[in-house]
Amino acid sequence: MSDVHARMEALEERLGDPFDAAAGAGFAAVLTADEREEVPVGGASALDEFGILSEFVPGALGGRLERVDHLIELMRSVYRRDPSLGLGHCSSSLLGAVNVWTAGSPDQRRDTAELLLAGHKVSCAFHELAHGNDIGSVEFAATPAEGRLVLSGRKESITNLDRADAMVFLARTDPSGGPRSCSQLLVPTAGLDPDRVRFLPRFRSVGMRGVRLGGIDVDAFAVDEDALLGAPGTGLETANRAFQLTRIAMPAMSTAMLDTGLRVTLHHVRERRLYGRDAASIPMVRTTLANTFADLLLCEAFATVAARSLHALPESGSAYAPAVKYLLAGVTLDAFEQLSLVMGSEFYRRDGQHGVFQKMARDIKPVGFGHIARAACLSAVLPQLPVLARRSWRDAAPAPAALFVPDAELPPLDLPGLRVTAGGKDGLVMALNAALDDDVPAPLRPLIERQIRGMRELTEACAGLKPRDLSIAATVEVRDLAARYTTALAAAACVGVWRHAPGDDFLARPEWLVAALTRLEGIATGRPEDVPSEVEGALVDELLSRDDRTVSFGLSARQYR
Repeated sequence: MSDVHARMEALEERLGDPFDAAAGAGFAAVLTADEREEVPVGGASALDEFGILSEFVPGALGGRLERVDHLIELMRSVYRRDPSLGLGHCSSSLLGAVNVWTAGSPDQRRDTAELLLAGHKVSCAFHELAHGNDIGSVEFAATPAEGRLVLSGRKESITNLDRADAMVFLARTDPSGGPRSCSQLLVPTAGLDPDRVRFLPRFRSVGMRGVRLGGIDVDAFAVDEDALLGAPGTGLETANRAFQLTRIAMPAMSTAMLDTGLRVTLHHVRERRLYGRDAASIPMVRTTLANTFADLLLCEAFATVAARSLHALPESGSAYAPAVKYLLAGVTLDAFEQLSLVMGSEFYRRDGQHGVFQKMARDIKPVGFGHIARAACLSAVLPQLPVLARRSWRDAAPAPAALFVPDAELPPLDLPGLRVTAGGKDGLVMALNAALDDDVPAPLRPLIERQIRGMRELTEACAGLKPRDLSIAATVEVRDLAARYTTALAAAACVGVWRHAPGDDFLARPEWLVAALTRLEGIATGRPEDVPSEVEGALVDELLSRDDRTVSFGLSARQYR
């Protein structure tokens, strides 16, 4: 057993069975803490004892972060129990620290690593409510004065701002504006002057109620120039590199919430009788269960392949990361809506055996707008489409097999080496063409062929786009091209996972891929389709089997507590 798989088992063991009412990170403790707008104390203690923040520190700096896909899978153990615990106690520190790993000096990297290894937190103070996802328009300023930088301004709705031991600020260092007008600064909280720095009252939220969202008001507080992360004016460039990791990892961790929502729904219908039969046997219920299972698998396939691409195809992360965020947020939100119909009145209960469902249904909402909104994701993808269409989609090298094989060797993660734009390089979509070189089962061939035809049509449409088409004011029709690209990438990821799965694995069977590609076709056209009736039974049977064996409903099918 590899070290990372041993850690996953150890974390599951430490957190305990989530359905155990006595477990410190169980659903009963999670719901009680949620009513107090806190995270469960027992869960937080278990994570501290495990040393969870070490998972966010690169191995070269004494931590455990080697592969992004492994980090995601491990963190799903936390998110499936309590997303507030996952974000508020853990991964919010990743948002700040990844900028340090990307652009920090050796001293900054060492100091931040020591801080996280000791269990302390880092906060990422980028956003301002007045500017939303337009971080390039921040007003928070760092003004040079007598060899120092004077900080002034306000940051709002920032996770763990009042509990962090260091903050990463995005500040305007050039008032004239432009792409190099912002810089990042790493500021320890120990030296903050209370006469110059005021923490704002906590922002209360509907979902993720246990996450502490705060703000800060700074009035002419001076820091040394060595607080800069990287060269002056490179703040946005650093963010664009660093966020490629977090815009894949954070939504990918959140698929564990759908795992829990699906599991609770399955338990509910397996225990209930309606109209003289088991509720789980009602056709509408079975179809919803199969649809959600297919949605979960396609989301995790896409996210996992994209995470590995940060190692194997580092030039493409600027296109893949917003695509993952856009697609996963939309699919998981819609899936919860459908599960809530099956849950019926149980969907509203904040207590009882199934009470965690409503919490997950609330906590999934920020996946659609936290860190970056879905609309902003399309805006990030759109300008890259014409170059991708002309340089890559017509004749690209096949995607490396390492993207699809769980234990394949991957190059080390090189965050400073990630590209700000893909430069027309996209190897993933070619996994669709490669599939037709194999002996494709009859039910799959027309689905793959339609995906390939759709990709050719997308190539022609995107190659003809003009610069005026690519702005934030792009028409709905043009933005739809970016949305279609996200489904094409997801389809390619699913096909690649299927082609490289071991022969005795469920993922090597065609039924799940037929279901996933059918669902993606519906997403691309805006007309959701149920999984075909001829594969529905196989998906439901696999789902029931996994539930009986207490294993993940996602891509890994690993043992759960």
